[in-house]
Amino acid sequence: MMKLVMAIVANEDASKVIKTLIKENYFVTKLATTGGFLMSGNTTIIIGCQDEMLDKCIQIISETSRRRTKLVPNAISSEFGIFSSTPVEVQVGGATIFVLDVEQFIKA
Repeated sequence: MMKLVMAIVANEDASKVIKTLIKENYFVTKLATTGGFLMSGNTTIIIGCQDEMLDKCIQIISETSRRRTKLVPNAISSEFGIFSSTPVEVQVGGATIFVLDVEQFIKA
């Protein structure tokens, strides 16, 4: 059976993730996407692989995507409008990985 892996990674890590996956003989498709929380750009990588290659795929993605902290504006809403206060530090980066079963694979 095959798996479809969808990995959302930071743009800063995408190149390293993709190069490592290709070096290990995975076929990848890269999509430019935008996250909903920080509204910042990221990359969604789609990988089709056999079940026996899944653990290695996840390991590569995990090891080549790193978490970092980032300061983001903290907007406060009140009856007088929206204004910005002291920035808040949030965790960004790393990878969000989805694994789906593939019922059929066709390469036409």
